[in-house]
Amino acid sequence: MNEVLISQLAPGETATIATLHGGCIFQNRLRGFGITEGKKVRMVAKHPLSGPLVLEVEHRQVTIGRGMAQKIKVMRIS
Repeated sequence: MNEVLISQLAPGETATIATLHGGCIFQNRLRGFGITEGKKVRMVAKHPLSGPLVLEVEHRQVTIGRGMAQKIKVMRIS
């Protein structure tokens, strides 16, 4: 399976977080949301245009911006 950006997931699609790109502060912020390598994540909603993404991680919803999403790669779960 190939890694894709998290923003490429369709609403309802589930994936496993593969890699987080960016500095320590950025990665710590994502980890504070529960977004870490190896965790399952589900795309709940994608707001239109350049709006944020709503993800479900460990049974809670997290909203991230598109800029953050560009630094998160995932592996789709079939």
